[in-house]
Amino acid sequence: MQTNLIQKVGQIGIPVKNLEKAVHFYKEQLGLPLLFQTGNMAFFECNGLRLMLSLPEKEQFAHASSVLYFHVDDIQTAFEEFKNRGVPFIDEPHLVAKMGQTETWMTFFKDTEENTHAFVSEVQGEAV
Repeated sequence: MQTNLIQKVGQIGIPVKNLEKAVHFYKEQLGLPLLFQTGNMAFFECNGLRLMLSLPEKEQFAHASSVLYFHVDDIQTAFEEFKNRGVPFIDEPHLVAKMGQTETWMTFFKDTEENTHAFVSEVQGEAV
């Protein structure tokens, strides 16, 4: 039996209702590079992962997306910067897990389509 056929996630599709508004959010507020836009779709680069924004072809696909977790080095700095860009946060950076000396911090926000996403940072805690 062959294993590890899937190596990584290459693209994530995000359904949107207003493509232009969503493109502006992901490009201007989150600062992701727009690869190209065509018809009812726009594609962004996110460090080797492609995000596809698209108008749903059928009503059955017009729903909120999965939560995307964007890794950042310094969650407090990212929080302040994105807040200044008008990103609507639903909480503040907070500790969600501690494994050994590694702490995982998150903060959640909404995009223009009411999809919930998060910024996440893993930091080394101080020795106790």
